[in-house]
Amino acid sequence: MRRKSVLTGLVVITTGAAMIASGLHTSADAADRPRTPTPATTAAGAPSTTALAAADRAAASGFDDLAKGPNDAFLRRSAVSGLRGLQYITYDRTYRGVPVVGGDATVVVDSSGRVRDTLAAAHGRVSLTSLQPKLSAAKAGATARAQLDSVSSASAPQLVVYALSARPRLAYESQLLGTRDNAPSSLHVWVDALTGKVLSTKDDVVSEAARGYLNGSVQIDTNGGLLQDPQRAGLSCANNSTKQTYRNGGTGTGTDLQTACVDAYYAVQQEWTMLQSWLGRRGIDGNGRGFPLYVGLNDVNAYWDGRSGTFGHNRANSAQAVSMDVVGHEMGHAIDQFTGAGTASEAGLGEATGDIFGALTEAYANNAGDPADYTVGEKINLVGNGPIRYMHNPATNGDPSCYSSAIPGTEVHAAAGPTNHWFYLLAEGSRPANGNPASPTCDGSTVPGIGIQKAGQIFMAAMSMKTSGWNAPKYRGASVRSAVNLFGANSQECVSTKAAWSAVSIGTQSGEPACGTPGPSNDFSLSVSPSSGSLRQGGTVTTTVATQVSSGNAQPVTLSASGLPSGVTATFSPATVTAGQPSTLTLRAIATAAVGSKAVTVTGSAASGNHTATYTLTVTTGQPPTGDDFSVSVSPQAGTVAPGNSVTAAVATATTSGNAQPVNLAVTGAPTGVTASVSPSSVTSGGSATLTVSVSSTATAGTYPLTVTGTGTGGTHTAAYTLTVSGGTPPQGCGGAAAWNAGQGYLPGDKVSHNGHLWNSTWYSTGAEPGAPGSWAVWSDAGAC
Repeated sequence: MRRKSVLTGLVVITTGAAMIASGLHTSADAADRPRTPTPATTAAGAPSTTALAAADRAAASGFDDLAKGPNDAFLRRSAVSGLRGLQYITYDRTYRGVPVVGGDATVVVDSSGRVRDTLAAAHGRVSLTSLQPKLSAAKAGATARAQLDSVSSASAPQLVVYALSARPRLAYESQLLGTRDNAPSSLHVWVDALTGKVLSTKDDVVSEAARGYLNGSVQIDTNGGLLQDPQRAGLSCANNSTKQTYRNGGTGTGTDLQTACVDAYYAVQQEWTMLQSWLGRRGIDGNGRGFPLYVGLNDVNAYWDGRSGTFGHNRANSAQAVSMDVVGHEMGHAIDQFTGAGTASEAGLGEATGDIFGALTEAYANNAGDPADYTVGEKINLVGNGPIRYMHNPATNGDPSCYSSAIPGTEVHAAAGPTNHWFYLLAEGSRPANGNPASPTCDGSTVPGIGIQKAGQIFMAAMSMKTSGWNAPKYRGASVRSAVNLFGANSQECVSTKAAWSAVSIGTQSGEPACGTPGPSNDFSLSVSPSSGSLRQGGTVTTTVATQVSSGNAQPVTLSASGLPSGVTATFSPATVTAGQPSTLTLRAIATAAVGSKAVTVTGSAASGNHTATYTLTVTTGQPPTGDDFSVSVSPQAGTVAPGNSVTAAVATATTSGNAQPVNLAVTGAPTGVTASVSPSSVTSGGSATLTVSVSSTATAGTYPLTVTGTGTGGTHTAAYTLTVSGGTPPQGCGGAAAWNAGQGYLPGDKVSHNGHLWNSTWYSTGAEPGAPGSWAVWSDAGAC
């Protein structure tokens, strides 16, 4: 390869970008080459209102894996877009209003608003006799502080249900910043609220030894020369001690921190563009934002602390730890934290994720100064032994190449071996013909590779499904489902994904799709609206069971109900529908039916398999009411709309006593510039309709209560819907804070106005409404505007 001479300290500022020389050789046609994404890899926008509404309905109805008890609820946490129009919406679970740690779930929705997949943490149903702690919050906080050597700040202990243990426990959760073993720590601590025992800890700080500065002459986007990206929100690079942001430039040497910042900054820009062009992800956090970088750590180390990336130097102190794969690795930890349920708990998965994103970043950048490979930190030579990990054959460095029951107890960097090995086999195959090394398989098989870009797409989609308590076998199941969603069941990508996992000793998982099925498979989804109701002894209540074709062709679906309280019967009209058609479920209670709340499971059975939804039934005492009556409900109960757009919600009616009756539906309360209507405007109780709210481009930003009114022969009933018009001028007295937007990602320190109050963001969130149940975890009320 032709080399250019060393350039030191050369800086040429161009419009919107900077041409820099970081101090060592480069190719004449290296990273400057323009790159145009193909339609298949162009990043999608933010999740659509249709997708969010479909996911919310699935979460509310308890569809499939989202089944929940009568005291459970789901609160939308985040929503990100992926390739092929797929949207990944993550939910946190609450139990009687208390957050459930390990109760999260993910819903996958396509561009048409069809639910394609549901995944939930396998925590089991929560049932606690009391939510009254025996331990004080102060004692829990003291116990949490004792887990660190020094504490610089700590959150107030909050009550949660800890469901990652053998049985759910009432606990206090605290987060502390400080040091442990002379290293920085951002530690989550869960303390049993009854016994005071530490149930678990999790550290957001993820460390990795590294070095490097050989990126050569590259282009970066700066803010007038300042290393503060004008196009990638949140990305900057500064001195670790002073926190002063560097300007583009430096001496081009390995010990110069200004040069090191240029290298780190360039690496993240390359990773950011790779995420968008190859994987369909918007920014490091999935919602268009990144994080600050700091160089100059006086340690042989680099780490991600949950909020930023910090980089030290090698043992010889001759170079900074800012090589492209190391920077890509640390930001890989950030991607992991802000995807699905966050960093997976099994040892090695977080480190493998970092290594995979480091390899993807190198491959995308195609920089001659740091050629693409599957070794980790090859430019570090931290203690004179070369790379610290080899993805094609982890055993080269003594790390395990094959998965076993010993992996969860293995040191985290070594435990990355099997997943790193899987990714290499999927991307390159066991016998690459492109110059990459052969990769021995644990079962002696031959695995065909599909290329690093497709392998990255499958891994990113699998990450987006992540729920609490994940391990490598669960990654196998999710990655196979992702291969089917992205490339089809009858694809080489599906076959290779399975083969690569088997080659590292992880076999087929329960519920894993099959490969090689010709044509699209038939499947359907099932939902119940309303998803709960009250039934007096001796009375009846109805709800609508909706079915939808999720793939392939429509098929017959037979409906049944289980988990009924004693003395309650269920009938469906009709009992068998063609997918896409609704049915009415009628529940009848005899005069001596068992009183109380119970989750009734509605099951749809078809040739393709079964799907379920949950209906929470509360049976009450007393004589059945005389006459006919009905109820009205709206799902979801709120929506945020930008001017010039519209949103829909489902309006459901139910017969609560007596016989069904005609119900006329209307909506009131729409402000100027907003039109709202219900279609159809008349249904028979037990039927459903659609509320459509359209916001003109001139509508004023704010939050407005709408009222859906149902008028029947038995009287009038109403349901509330809260409309938030985004944009415009925030309410007076909120310090200029913009209105809260359900689709926007918020960082700690952000301020919003919502429902007449000013709110301070205390953590990272998307879709968590200020003031809603459980929102204390991410929002602090700063008072009325």
